[in-house]
Amino acid sequence: MKQIRSNIFQYAGLFLSAAIAILVLSMHLQAAELSFREQFIINNRDHNVEAQTILVRRNKGIIQGEIKKLIEDAMVEDVSEKRLFLLNVAKTMAYMDMHWHNGDEGVIKEIETLINKEVKKENERAAVQMEWKKEEVLGNFVMKEHLKQMETAGLSPVLFPHWLHRIWFQCKVCHDETFAMKLAANNISQEQIVQGKQCGICHNGKMAFSANEQCEKCHIAGKPEGRTLYDAGSIDYEKIKVVSSSLGSVWNSENLPGKIIPLDKFKFIDWLELKKRNVFIPAAPLVKNIDDVVRDNQILFEPDADVNNALFDHKSHSSLIKCATCHPAVFKEELGGNEVKMVSMSRKESCGLCHSHGGVSFGFSICNRCHTQPKGEAVKGALIRKKNN
Repeated sequence: MKQIRSNIFQYAGLFLSAAIAILVLSMHLQAAELSFREQFIINNRDHNVEAQTILVRRNKGIIQGEIKKLIEDAMVEDVSEKRLFLLNVAKTMAYMDMHWHNGDEGVIKEIETLINKEVKKENERAAVQMEWKKEEVLGNFVMKEHLKQMETAGLSPVLFPHWLHRIWFQCKVCHDETFAMKLAANNISQEQIVQGKQCGICHNGKMAFSANEQCEKCHIAGKPEGRTLYDAGSIDYEKIKVVSSSLGSVWNSENLPGKIIPLDKFKFIDWLELKKRNVFIPAAPLVKNIDDVVRDNQILFEPDADVNNALFDHKSHSSLIKCATCHPAVFKEELGGNEVKMVSMSRKESCGLCHSHGGVSFGFSICNRCHTQPKGEAVKGALIRKKNN
């Protein structure tokens, strides 16, 4: 019996040794599959100084070439954040090269100069953003993509009242054939408008004022006349009613609470309050044969978190937007095929594509707008989607 036990322990020891050897080999193979840059970034992220030191010392022959390639890759990046990330990786790599291999200090100064330029550009960009911040409320946005050209022409940026167009029209009138539902993704230009495209589809002097002949109507960002679009107390509610009548939409300003457009706690338009009070009914699509399918079902989301369930109403959404706006690019068709989480919404993904603060839908962080159904309370006919946070 003692011999059997001894053999068992011996075999167990051999098995454990083999398992450890396989694990170590696997880790080496995984590391071997990563490029020098990938390993360097991972070590840097994990603050793994020992592994980073070994990596740099073993790769003396390639490290200067890697630094040069990092700089090249950084400067072809369109996104400033990515560019800064790559430059900072190059800077760290250059410092380690100088320490372990007597690398070129001039390369570090070159990288620091590039970083300082990028930081300056980021600060300037942030300053421009803040300049128009007070006007980008209610659901407005200032169109700054061609700012230099507009300044040359003596024009202010366009202050586009997205909220006002939503009052007059269903979202599917413009999205997605005319405009992609993503800010700054449409390259709007005067040339396109003059040809009767983009804004020129409606702003042609017939259906709405001519965008080609009355530039001052739109280029009002930073001007006193723009106040009627971002200050709830200065809005001309009667003018909205007159325009609504001509477009086939409805605006019942007499139903407004306190005779002023309601705002939520973040100072954005409370669209649900407007709908509940029957203040507005937007016009249907103008284009014939447009995809105007309305889905009439509900999906109950049952999160693991200690919050009420959320009830998604397909009808209220599909009556405003086309199915193709969300499916399949944003959400897969099959029930349970999507991760719907608050963290993704904060990145303007999933529901956050529309439900982001400052847009034309209430912000995702106003939790009680969606999480209305008590735990354990059934909703007749609703499809069930479990485990979302």
